[in-house]
Amino acid sequence: MPKQGSVTIEHVATAAGVSRQTVSRVINNGPNVKPLVRERILAAIEALGYVPSQAARRMGGGRSYLILAINDRPRTIENWRAGRGNDWVDQMLHGGMLTCEAHGYHLLFELVDVLPERALRQLDRAVSSLRPDGVILTPPHSENAELADLLTKRGIGFGRMGSSARHDDGVNVFMSDHDAAAAAVAHLVALDHRRIGFISGSARYAASDAREQGYVGAMAAAGLPILAGDIQHGDFSFASGAAAMERILRRPDPPTAVIASNDEMAFAVLHVAADFGIAVPGALSVVSFDDTPGVRFSVPPLSAIRQPISALAETICIKLIAARNGADVSGDYVLPFELIERQSTARRSA
Repeated sequence: MPKQGSVTIEHVATAAGVSRQTVSRVINNGPNVKPLVRERILAAIEALGYVPSQAARRMGGGRSYLILAINDRPRTIENWRAGRGNDWVDQMLHGGMLTCEAHGYHLLFELVDVLPERALRQLDRAVSSLRPDGVILTPPHSENAELADLLTKRGIGFGRMGSSARHDDGVNVFMSDHDAAAAAVAHLVALDHRRIGFISGSARYAASDAREQGYVGAMAAAGLPILAGDIQHGDFSFASGAAAMERILRRPDPPTAVIASNDEMAFAVLHVAADFGIAVPGALSVVSFDDTPGVRFSVPPLSAIRQPISALAETICIKLIAARNGADVSGDYVLPFELIERQSTARRSA
């Protein structure tokens, strides 16, 4: 057996009993290879420790074997510097990186400004330098039509992740934010809550409006009032969630339950409630959105709408790779959400 590092594609072909061209098609995720033959080649690659040359792959097929994911630069950096981390980003990378790896691709992660003119320049520079085979637009970049137009003109496949707004181009992978908010309301109504507050997210994100509209529609369907001040606006940050919750609790007749549009603002709700001496869930029930890992360790653990972030990333990477291989995968792909019940919600006390 050749030493690891000196293994070539010819060694793999000999071990698998196939031609060099067949091995190359498997490495490049090409068509016209029988499943059993593909498995035999992959087994030979694993046994020999063969590592394909990325440069050779690019020159051979005109591809970069890169998927580029861009994310909200200001908010991501703010969370890093504050030491709060970015669970949403972690889950996206988990689904995207492992999927790309399984298909012989690499996932690259870039931070791009949310201001439209800066975002356009920064994305243009990134795709010019990296020449990715596909681009993932995460909120709020998924709502920027100029970015989609740029990628279309460049002939680069792209997908929007987590944007339930209506789009007629690209691959759009999301959960129904509207229905998820309605499910949160239904959960609290089933616990006999009749006054339910809502803290929205940033207006830059289409999901914010969809979640608010889902809440409003579900409250109307249940015949429940939304009083002035029951809806407060945040921007997905801890500080904005805390300020919104303080406004809610300073009212003479605050709600007995609150839905926060993301986990970070829900954490702020818990902190503010504790500062006001309000027990959760004894006097106040709280439901969050996203269900990132940190909600399990809050006090109390949060009931939350689980956005399938990792699965969204996995799906969008699979679709972009398939598109690069010639498949028509444009359209909407709606993944299911879950309502995870934990100790932050309970039946309204009399």
